[in-house]
Amino acid sequence: MFAATLAVCFCAALPARAESSFTLFESGHVRPLELSPDGKLLFAVNTPDNRLEIFRVHAGGLTHRGSVPVGLEPVAVAARSNTEVWVVNHLSDSVSIVELNPAGTGGSVTRTLLVGDEPRDIVFAGPGRSRAFITTAHRGQNIPFDPQLTTPGVGRADVWVFNANSLGQSLGGLPQTILTLFTDTPRALAVTPDGSRVYVAGFHTGNRTTTLSHILIPDGGQTKGGLPAPNKSIDGTTQPEVGLIVKYDGAHWVDELGRAWDSSVKFSLPDKDVFVIDAMANPPRQVAGSAGSFSGVGTILYNMAVNPVSGKVYVSNTEAFNEKRFEGPGEFAGHTVRGRFHENRITVLSGSGVTPRHLNKHINYDACCAPVPNPENQKSLALPTGMAVTSDGATLYVAALSSDKVGIFKTAELENNTFVPNTANHIKLTGGGPTGLVLDERRQRLYVMTRFDNAISVVDTRRRAEVDHVAMYNPEPQHVVKGRRFLYDASLSSSHGDSSCATCHVFGDFDSLAWDLGNPDQGVETNPGPFIGNTIINPDFHPLKGPMVTQSLRGMANHGPMHWRADRTGGNDEPSAQPDSGSFNEEVAFKKFNGAFADLLGRNEGLPEADMQAFTDFILRVTYPPNPIRNLDNSLTPDQQEAKDFFFNVPSNIVFHITCEACHVINPTANPGSVAPGFFGADGRSAFPFAAQVLKVPHLRNMYQKVGMFGMPRTPIFNPIDNEFTGDQVRGFGFIHDGSVDTMFRFNNVMAFTQGPDNPTGLPPDAEGQAMRRKLESFMLAFDTNLAPIVGQQVTLTRTNAAVANPRINLLLARANAGECDLVAKTQVGHREQGFFYIGAGKFVSDRKRLPPIPESALRLLVSAGPLELTYTCAPPGSGERIGIDRDEDGYLDGDEVDAGSNPADAASTPRR
Repeated sequence: MFAATLAVCFCAALPARAESSFTLFESGHVRPLELSPDGKLLFAVNTPDNRLEIFRVHAGGLTHRGSVPVGLEPVAVAARSNTEVWVVNHLSDSVSIVELNPAGTGGSVTRTLLVGDEPRDIVFAGPGRSRAFITTAHRGQNIPFDPQLTTPGVGRADVWVFNANSLGQSLGGLPQTILTLFTDTPRALAVTPDGSRVYVAGFHTGNRTTTLSHILIPDGGQTKGGLPAPNKSIDGTTQPEVGLIVKYDGAHWVDELGRAWDSSVKFSLPDKDVFVIDAMANPPRQVAGSAGSFSGVGTILYNMAVNPVSGKVYVSNTEAFNEKRFEGPGEFAGHTVRGRFHENRITVLSGSGVTPRHLNKHINYDACCAPVPNPENQKSLALPTGMAVTSDGATLYVAALSSDKVGIFKTAELENNTFVPNTANHIKLTGGGPTGLVLDERRQRLYVMTRFDNAISVVDTRRRAEVDHVAMYNPEPQHVVKGRRFLYDASLSSSHGDSSCATCHVFGDFDSLAWDLGNPDQGVETNPGPFIGNTIINPDFHPLKGPMVTQSLRGMANHGPMHWRADRTGGNDEPSAQPDSGSFNEEVAFKKFNGAFADLLGRNEGLPEADMQAFTDFILRVTYPPNPIRNLDNSLTPDQQEAKDFFFNVPSNIVFHITCEACHVINPTANPGSVAPGFFGADGRSAFPFAAQVLKVPHLRNMYQKVGMFGMPRTPIFNPIDNEFTGDQVRGFGFIHDGSVDTMFRFNNVMAFTQGPDNPTGLPPDAEGQAMRRKLESFMLAFDTNLAPIVGQQVTLTRTNAAVANPRINLLLARANAGECDLVAKTQVGHREQGFFYIGAGKFVSDRKRLPPIPESALRLLVSAGPLELTYTCAPPGSGERIGIDRDEDGYLDGDEVDAGSNPADAASTPRR
């Protein structure tokens, strides 16, 4: 046995652990549960613990049988057979193929497929269900093509298709095809019972809205009678010039007054939401013509299920009303979106078209703000996610993430819109945050993943009641577990029970929309700064702020005031530029969002102080993932390096004569003791950004997420040369605070790259300036984030793939030596898990304390000498010891605990009723 070949003394000290080794990404589940084909085993993704959990299913409930380490942030699982399971790893950009031990007592990863960025879902379809379909974003370091980030009219959603019987000999597997679909990042998959069709849903598919910046509106809109009223706040102060959200109504781009703005929108939004793939074709392809896609399904699409009898497809989604303006009571303006800015829906797709069904049609939206809970609130279902249909096609079960419930619908009533919302058709869950479910009709059971406590509820479908609740091991700190609810829980957040912060801040990120959430019933507030230089215009916060794109809740720690205008700031109470105080007190700043619970969500009042503190403790831990555009070795291309040198060193604007970095500060090592060290394009200060109001200088960590809007009319600053109509695009919102600038190239027009008598203003740009703007665009799309690009990346070494795997292992080692990640390795010996943690100097330590440090070359030789596979993973810095060798961080190594008959996974997976 492997262990017997090594010495029996281990005295090397492990590195000291950080206060908390857990990195919070808040990845969203898509298909977190799956039954084996024979119904004997239940598979569950343990997202925070980076594992696949295996349970024996029996009449009494669930019994934990094994745990298999996979990639980082697993979000979906599919069983190819009773012994082979595929797991989609969202952060690792990989798929783990797990071979189970006899009786499902564990297993090992026998192959790791490398796919595009942020994979989310997987199904098997096609001939003999032999093809694996996997959704990914149209980008990432593992893709074999140019993502064309700067090319108009390119789909941003990919489906990777593998022949499961022939994966090829390449490092990450050889896909049979990669389908690119004309929507933004994809999410859910569904397959027909015969496996001949696969349905693919986009995620943020939009609703045919876009923003016209104030500089795009002729005469401030005066030629059309001005911007819609009111144009003053209740204290009589005139608002700054702001933009306008318009929506395509099928014929024209119109504002809320019905005025057409067709000449100001230089692209079209076909709003393709769900796509149909012919899984039997060789290779698979999108069905031709109008039958190949569905439009008008929803704004944010969460999941899909196919009725096995009728073939109709159910899509869980929300529909946004961002074309409507204003939060607050609406007294001065006469209208508001308070309490109604999204609808929670199931949309039915069939041969006769697209039929949305509002799940909460019982709500009286004319009434507002009753204390919670209340009878109306309790009937609501919010954020519908996972679904399951009975084999007779008569009943649909829906997991309502934000309601702690499973809703039950008769499919005929849902399709005919004759259902009546009723708590009698809800199954209340103890754990909270249901994200996915799977139906076990043989035992009349429903298994539901509850994300709030990382557990599985067992539901008796006859009694419509939870009968068991089985917790999985969870390494998250308690303040993360405690605070998560306040991001999602609509029954707590809103009077109607149908909305929460996560409705727009989807899984803690954004919704790819702009909203005009000014509040005319408020007055002007003082802006305490800090500012870059002297302000040229009035810096104070006018309550009519105009359209602003939803910002991510990721990475807010260490970045000072919040919101585009920095109007959520601790500086209102204690002006100061010192870290963690005044304007740089992120705790105080985030707590200022408490007012949104009443003004936007429609709660009768803000959250109690203790709840808001728990929410703050949770959300300030959420971080950005690695940048999927930057090279895995963290190097820059020659163009990107030239642009970075320019960014730091060359005054780029002839008015202010400052460098890009003077405002967009890059310093990843600043404040190394904080949860999210460093600055990534912003250091908390505000500036005059060629707009009518002062804005906080934004960070630049997520520019690659905003690619897909191309086309805007001529403007004096961003687009001095008129451009033609660009045709179909996948996004209606681009860059800057209101999303009105289509590309980073266009944004860079605010900088003048050459000066002289032939170009006194820097506009229009010359050829040299255009070339530098392209290089800057490339650099900004590959911008630094909180984590190096290598974090999450994996490779599985086998007896037969050393030639292709070793260079990848060398890369992981090099980046670990550079301090960019903690490197761990996992295998299985004699049906027992074996873990290793890289301590530097070319050596690993084992999860059994008696073993000495192992040279990394010897670790590779073990694979070639024995029938085992070894999977290497680059973990976030500080987490390697936990992920590799001490899962519960109790100082007793995992292997020693297993040998002693103790296992944290088993202890945490006991039923509790």
